[in-house]
Amino acid sequence: MANKEIPYKIYLSENEIPKAWYNVRADMKNKPAPLLNPGTGKPATAEELTPVFCKELVAQELNNNDREIEIPEEIYNFYKMYRPSPLVRAYCLEEKLQTPAHIYYKFEGNNTSGSHKLNSAIAQAYYAKKEGLKGVTTETGAGQWGTALSMACAYFGLDCKVYMVKVSYEQKPFRREVMRTYGANVTPSPSDTTEIGRKILAEHPGTTGSLGCAISEAVEAAVTQPGYRYVLGSVLNQVLLHQSVIGLEAKAALDKYGVKPDVIIGCAGGGSNLGGLISPFMGQKLRGEADYDIVAVEPASCPSFTRGVYAYDFADTGRVCPLAKMYTLGSDFIPSANHAGGLRYHGMSPILSQLYDDGLIRAVSAKQTDVFDAAEMFARVEGILPAPESSHAIKAAIDEALKCKETGEEKNILFGLTGTGYFDLTAYEAYNNGTMTDYVPTDEELAVFRSHLPQIG
Repeated sequence: MANKEIPYKIYLSENEIPKAWYNVRADMKNKPAPLLNPGTGKPATAEELTPVFCKELVAQELNNNDREIEIPEEIYNFYKMYRPSPLVRAYCLEEKLQTPAHIYYKFEGNNTSGSHKLNSAIAQAYYAKKEGLKGVTTETGAGQWGTALSMACAYFGLDCKVYMVKVSYEQKPFRREVMRTYGANVTPSPSDTTEIGRKILAEHPGTTGSLGCAISEAVEAAVTQPGYRYVLGSVLNQVLLHQSVIGLEAKAALDKYGVKPDVIIGCAGGGSNLGGLISPFMGQKLRGEADYDIVAVEPASCPSFTRGVYAYDFADTGRVCPLAKMYTLGSDFIPSANHAGGLRYHGMSPILSQLYDDGLIRAVSAKQTDVFDAAEMFARVEGILPAPESSHAIKAAIDEALKCKETGEEKNILFGLTGTGYFDLTAYEAYNNGTMTDYVPTDEELAVFRSHLPQIG
């Protein structure tokens, strides 16, 4: 179909919201390695995981076989409030770059939480309510996940306790206040409210925190309070499952116009956005039905894929969570405080780690100032102020489009715009004032963190 016939925004109807999540593990020849009990070194059982997670979410976490999992009616009805989300043809960006490439982005910022995180937050809150729980605990980095979960908990009448990475708590007060408006209790992490938090503060005085620290505190808070469970916004298999609605909608919209993406790009911190966007396309790739160039983009200051190692590691700094086999920098790794966005987790989704190790996706890293250069260009021509996380994908999409300009190739490029950056204006202020800096850890620094990896297998 001729390009001029493709509208600026491609909308699906309400009836075209996916009725089931897609479980990419069902099509993976090499399944992601199982979570391990840190005490026994053996695969964690459902019985061992249920004191931490909701029962139904444990079942989803361990389900490697069912290709489709039906979306419950209550979740589907909530999705209708903001889904389907638009797929946008970036005509203005193409014109700015003078590229023959055709650029598309799936925009997930059209809800109050400002990001894709709500897709999984509402699912996890639903299962907690269904189980009869009083509330849930969680961590959040830049705040998108905490915001989304506070909204979901308010909808179902659940208590919500959020441990927010301290540097983000201080840099993003407005995101914090949105959480509080929806009823969440927000604590900067590490804190003196948990045993693990006090231990981390004693060992690292003045630390600005990390997702690994916040996870440890949230898990402790869940297991020590009756009627609570822990929920997580990325990394886990269940989260990538819920986020598959992104890719399913994107593929359905492209299929309407006979468009097959050549390159699919997503930012990668723990993996929820990238995993959700690529899921149906990766399924085709795994089944031998089609091929795609799939690109993970991560910050140079927290380069799990590009400079990490594939090994079993603790999912949290306090070392109380199950061990996950993933590309990791080491659970002790704490990103530089100058890192402006999310994408600050020390490891990567076990699903994506296995796919990367199998050579089915590739990864690149980007420096922070380069990312904000791309964000500024995008905002000025496409009219959306992108989140710093999303801007990593924008940077890679621009790079791919400029390659097409050099070669004359008319590739179709799809990337995920995970959300908006209106709560990230402190970072934009630093960029506009010229005070933003880049930090890239040295090999020697990373070697120290790797030396603390648990000796498993």
